[in-house]
Amino acid sequence: MWGIMDLSNYESLAFHGQNAFNLATGIEGRSFPMHWHSYGEIILVGAGETNDYQVGQTVYHLVKDDFVLIWPTEMHAILDADRKNSLVLQFSNAFASSQFDFQRIMHYYHDLHVLCSNAHPELTAALKALALKMRDLYFSDDRDREIKCCILLMQFMIALDENRDVLTPDMRSADGEPGSGAAGTLQRMIEVTDYIKTHLTDDDLSQNTMAAMAGITPEHFSRIFKNVTGQNYSKWLNMIRLEKAISLFSEKGMSLTEIAMLSGFQSIPTFNRVFRDAKGMSPGEYRSLYAQNSRS
Repeated sequence: MWGIMDLSNYESLAFHGQNAFNLATGIEGRSFPMHWHSYGEIILVGAGETNDYQVGQTVYHLVKDDFVLIWPTEMHAILDADRKNSLVLQFSNAFASSQFDFQRIMHYYHDLHVLCSNAHPELTAALKALALKMRDLYFSDDRDREIKCCILLMQFMIALDENRDVLTPDMRSADGEPGSGAAGTLQRMIEVTDYIKTHLTDDDLSQNTMAAMAGITPEHFSRIFKNVTGQNYSKWLNMIRLEKAISLFSEKGMSLTEIAMLSGFQSIPTFNRVFRDAKGMSPGEYRSLYAQNSRS
C-alpha cells in the first residue's frame, strides 16, 4: 500500500489524496538549495560536527538534537549538514489547516525556527522521543501507522503550545491563556478567523469590523487576538493573504496581478512591499524558486 520511498529525494515528495505525513532519514548529500514547498517540515538535527541551515534570511549553526521548524511555504536551504543521521518529519498543510488548534500553534510560532537542546534540554528531549516514535511507527508494518504518526505529531505541537511561556515570553498577554474562563470568546475568534480566510477580497476586514463580528470591543479583540495567534491583527492578516497568494503560485497562466487581487491586496505595489518584507524577495522571484524545485 505504501510502496518504497526514495529517501534521497525527500524534498520533492508530494502529498496526494489523504496522505498527511511523510518521514525521511539516511540522506547522503549534505546540502539542498534554497527552495520552498506547501508542506511543513520538522528536522531533528543529526550528529555531525557541522549542521548549518538557513530559514528565510537567517543562518543557524546547530548541534545534535536541536530542531529546525520550517512552516509551510517558508523559504529555506540546507547549507551543510549531517543529513544521513538527521530525521525529517513532513506534514501536509491541508492536514494542519483542517484543525484550528494546529494552525493556531503554527501561526503563534511563525517566527520560531529553531529549538536548541542546550537552551531547552527537557523540552527537546521530550520532542525527540516523540520524533523517534514517529520514525519507528512509520517504518513498521502497522496498518494504522499514518494516523498514529499524526497523533504523535499533534502531541509534538501540543508540547510547543504548553511551553509558550518558556519559548516566547515576549508573546505573553495580560489576559492570560486564551479561553481561560472565556470559551465563548475563543469560539467567536475561531469564527472570525475562519470568516477572514474565506472572504479575503471583502472591502472591509478592519480590526474594528472583526471586533464587532466577535461581539467584543476593539481593545479586547486586540488583546485576545494577540494571545490566540501570537501576532497583532494587521501582521496576521497580511500573513494569511500571503499564504493565499503563495497557494496560487502553482496555478499555470495566473498572473501575479490576478493572484494579488484574489488574495485581498488592493494594489500590486502593496503586494510587492508586503511580500518582500515577509520573504526577502519579490513575488516573481519566490514563484520561480518553487517552479525550479518542483522540476528537480
